Amino acid sequence: MPSTRTVDRPREARAAAQRYLRRERPLSALIVVLAVAGFLGTFIATSLAPAVVVGGLLIIVARAPIIESRGTVRLRTDEDAESVAESFTGPTPPILVFQWGIADEIRTGDEVVTYRLSYLFGLRSVEVTVDTRTDRTPDGSRRIELEVTVDGQPWSTYVVTVDTRDDGTVVEYEYTADRRFGLRRVPQRIVANRYRDEALEAQGYAVVERNEQYGAAI
Repeated sequence: MPSTRTVDRPREARAAAQRYLRRERPLSALIVVLAVAGFLGTFIATSLAPAVVVGGLLIIVARAPIIESRGTVRLRTDEDAESVAESFTGPTPPILVFQWGIADEIRTGDEVVTYRLSYLFGLRSVEVTVDTRTDRTPDGSRRIELEVTVDGQPWSTYVVTVDTRDDGTVVEYEYTADRRFGLRRVPQRIVANRYRDEALEAQGYAVVERNEQYGAAI
């Protein structure tokens, strides 16, 4: 059974996640403001009926799930491979810092962790659940799969490989969004790109290579 307990969250990484949150929320609200401005502008220039049509279209365009994302990332750290693998299978995987770093509550269970995140001044909340599976590759590297769901619906999947190379540990992961998102989520992506590497560096990981791909599925 999942249990709620105090989870030790890296302080500097959590601070970066909080900075992300403080900038992401106003930008996301701007999408709503623009939709309202479009409605009011059309109403003033014409009449109510065209304004309702324009406002409805703006909302549909902003919310329509048309964007797909995937990518690969390579990280390097001085930590040993076993410690790195433990961090990725624990309640605070380094690459999910924008989930656990802003969570109001963390519940843990056998290979499953759930983050409760609130928004709209606490009036609404979502539960992000991470199901973790581990394995070994043929060459002996650790392979970790993180399957993320939001309120029980598929969200994204991360396949992580941890390997010892030269004088450090290399982490390579591939992520795939299991759900398309709309234009209203673009501000989140922009702000996340600004703070993602900072949050990883705060946890001891240097970003060696990042390859992200976005596409429209209409």
